[in-house]
Amino acid sequence: MREAERTTRQRIADRLRANPARAGALAREFDVRTDDALTHVEHISRSLDSTDEDLLVAPPTCQDCGFDGFDDLVNHPARCPECKSEAVTEPTFTIE
Repeated sequence: MREAERTTRQRIADRLRANPARAGALAREFDVRTDDALTHVEHISRSLDSTDEDLLVAPPTCQDCGFDGFDDLVNHPARCPECKSEAVTEPTFTIE
């Protein structure tokens, strides 16, 4: 299948198979909003349920205190619940 015929979701899945990426980077690379990139990643995760592949998520992490126990691993939190810092990294996704 030619690249132009592949859906954005298929191209994002291929990208995550090749290298880990954050939602913001996927959004810029595929010219979509960050929220849309996250939606694509969530759908990709569900589609992998019937395969031998897994979507792995490195959780968001506070750059100030190191907290990484966020409840929602997919979304990018605005602040750290421990130290209230806004220096929180986005989660990183990969398919293995």
